[in-house]
Amino acid sequence: MNQNQKSSAERSNRSFKTAFKKCAVKLLGNSKYQFVSIPIFAILLSLIAGAIVISLVGANPLSAYYNLLQGTGIMPKASYAGGKGMLTDFASMLNALTPMLFASLAVAVAFKAGLFNIGVAGQMLGAGFFATILVGYSELNGVIAKPLVLLIGIVVGGLIGAFIGFLKYRFNINEVVASIMINYILQYVISFFINTYFVDPVSRQSRYISDAARLTLMNVKFMGLKLEIPLGIIIAIAAAFFIRFLLNKTWIGYEIKLVGENSKAAKYAGVDVKKNIVLAMLISGALAGLAGVTYYMGYFASIQPKVLASLGYDAIAVSLLGNSNPIGVIFSSLLITVISKGSTYMSSISGVEQEIASVITSMILLFSACGAFIKYLVKHAEIQLDEMGDVSAAASKEDK
Repeated sequence: MNQNQKSSAERSNRSFKTAFKKCAVKLLGNSKYQFVSIPIFAILLSLIAGAIVISLVGANPLSAYYNLLQGTGIMPKASYAGGKGMLTDFASMLNALTPMLFASLAVAVAFKAGLFNIGVAGQMLGAGFFATILVGYSELNGVIAKPLVLLIGIVVGGLIGAFIGFLKYRFNINEVVASIMINYILQYVISFFINTYFVDPVSRQSRYISDAARLTLMNVKFMGLKLEIPLGIIIAIAAAFFIRFLLNKTWIGYEIKLVGENSKAAKYAGVDVKKNIVLAMLISGALAGLAGVTYYMGYFASIQPKVLASLGYDAIAVSLLGNSNPIGVIFSSLLITVISKGSTYMSSISGVEQEIASVITSMILLFSACGAFIKYLVKHAEIQLDEMGDVSAAASKEDK
């Protein structure tokens, strides 16, 4: 290759890089919308990576993704069994979405205060257990039992969260350490009581709760179909909008976010940092408690001893994917739930192993965790383009 060809190739390469940077800055550079644009970009990257993985195992990525949507009732299946339909699958997906949304909101609120609530699973278990033994095994009718279950979830989860916040400010015990230790305590203490007093000898789980106390209406007949109707989904969506209002439009939310951004500056400005740490963990715990009762007394109807729900840990990554924005968390929770619930049908139809869905989910969460790095790259590209513009302008003036 002669010198002219090398120079031409270098110019083409620089032109391509410049065009790519301009495109990235245009699509992702607006700081006002980066809380939406960067997570969407991360999701697209992960879906492309997932398509490559699916192709490597010998399946059609488009068909596999379509099967995911079919498995959750977003798209119709080729055929259905008796009493089943597209609406049946969609209602089942909403049933799984409800506790995921509550749990992800719990993590998001703690994040806003600069706290890492890794104890969501334990708070879920505690709330679910107390609601089970106090209401689930009672003879109360549904009109009283269902609101009481929600109230117990809020109170128990909130108290556990507030206790972690108290340990943080009073004894400077890191909330991660406190959360993990409390998770273990709740896991084994509750397991002892279930195995001693409330175990079902057949399933080896806690005895099933009454239908009156369950937050999911099972086998509801509608247009010839049998549906699972999650009563908590409306509350979960309303909670997301309420948390958004609380954080963005009230002095409580302002102080919580100020503490999260810079606790020393907040203290200097007269904000009670200790109070807001406890308050943020109280709200976070209450949301985790709602996740617990909708999980153990909605999606399921019993508790498995010695097991913490993986959903409590998945919610951490889902909250990051939603950029800890309450509205963003709705969509990130929906995305992860669709992949999780649709994986079984995808596996049976496309022949793609069900574990591939977990790989796709992991890649989505991995790319979303790189959001700050993507933001840095976009900002760096913007600075480079500005410098190139200044150089071009200076060169034009010299020519004149």
